[in-house]
Amino acid sequence: MKQIYIRVAVGIWLATALLTSCAEPGTVTKEFDWGPLPQRPDLSWVAHVGSRVAPDENGRTWLANDFGAVADSTVLSTEGIQRAIDSCAVAGGGRVTLMPGRYLIGALFVKSGVDLHVDKGVTLLAATDLSHYPEFPSRVAGIEMEWPSAVINIVGERGAAVSGAGTIDCRGEVFWEKYWRMRKEYEAKGLRWIVDYDCKRVRGILVENSADITLSDFTLLRTGFWACQVLYSEHCTISGLTINNNVGGHGPSTDGIDIDSSNDILIERCDVDCNDDNICIKAGRDADGLRVNRPTENVVVRHCVARKGAGLITCGSETSGGIRNILGHDLQAIGTSTVLRLKSAMNRGGVTENIYMTRVKAENVRQLLAADLNWNPNYSYSTLPADYEGQPLPDHWQVMLTPVSPPERGYPHFRNVYLSHVDADEVGEFVSAAGWNDSLRLENFYLYRIDATTDNLGQVKLTRNFNLTNVTLRISE
Repeated sequence: MKQIYIRVAVGIWLATALLTSCAEPGTVTKEFDWGPLPQRPDLSWVAHVGSRVAPDENGRTWLANDFGAVADSTVLSTEGIQRAIDSCAVAGGGRVTLMPGRYLIGALFVKSGVDLHVDKGVTLLAATDLSHYPEFPSRVAGIEMEWPSAVINIVGERGAAVSGAGTIDCRGEVFWEKYWRMRKEYEAKGLRWIVDYDCKRVRGILVENSADITLSDFTLLRTGFWACQVLYSEHCTISGLTINNNVGGHGPSTDGIDIDSSNDILIERCDVDCNDDNICIKAGRDADGLRVNRPTENVVVRHCVARKGAGLITCGSETSGGIRNILGHDLQAIGTSTVLRLKSAMNRGGVTENIYMTRVKAENVRQLLAADLNWNPNYSYSTLPADYEGQPLPDHWQVMLTPVSPPERGYPHFRNVYLSHVDADEVGEFVSAAGWNDSLRLENFYLYRIDATTDNLGQVKLTRNFNLTNVTLRISE
């Protein structure tokens, strides 16, 4: 082993700016240490994230068993639980509970003012027949299209919750198998870019067009697609969830938590084990995402653990509406692919900026930092094979094939990224960060106080103002 110390010299202009900024009165930013910077990051928004109201815990409790729910995994209880939710909402809100047992359900829709409380000893078992999940307009993987409802849905509501120490088992293996079959067929036809959209799979939890929503303390298993998506929503809290999509096989694209064109979100004390991005920040894809043009901003991720998965925190690849003001702190990555991952494509557009991550412990990870403006070209770019030219195409195919005009509108930008106080063992590669060309570079990256044992340094190229300060790497020969 050999030890390499990397120290980036700080110019006089930077030292002067630091003296000025450090003399200013501090607010919430004082607890975080980002190292020598030209100016202190503005994190005043951190105090305002998360749900502002919650269902009345002292209000009336509605027992779903009184409405026809049966603790028998062979009997569908969707209607009974939904009747209890609807009655609770009409009465002004409160809590819906179930007696201990295993309940077979299709799609449930939680209403404003209602807390669906899945208590310890209660397991909701998702039906595996797609007919139990009616389709409606939504957005999935960056484009708006008709998609099956999730197992638990909060759509167009305020002040609702799903809580309790119970389990929601989405039993998604049937959808995983469907996807792998279709993937093989589609790749042979040159259709890799559309298979994820043609293979309609059921999400675990969907929060859409809602505000002041709380998801807390339950366990979510084996989701057919993304585990928990917060879409077009604001002021939501996701707290204490355990997500495990590695039960019973390999679930493709089974992200843990996806925050999608939403704002003022708090994610805390979650434990995520999945087969794609653990906690992912998204904002739309290509021409459709640029049309919607809605950013994700003001997101705090704290005291979370990422296990197997593609990224503890990932920004992208859906970046079209812009991603900004993301703070992660006091986190762990155990067997995760990447600690901080930024990814996009040259037709996606959007600016990803003001990304902060600090106080991280990592072990057995592939990379500490990955930033790629041209990620996964086989998936990222849509090209219609000659055999399909002149034929009628589904609406979502046409959306995916719509070019971004002018092309420059599709160029993504990554800038103002801060990664500090990281302790890591068994790292495959320290960093992989690359811009596109001389005029489209990664800008203003600050890596500070990182201590890691790693197999390889990796690469940094086509950047502007890429800083490494107080970085200690123990690198294998």
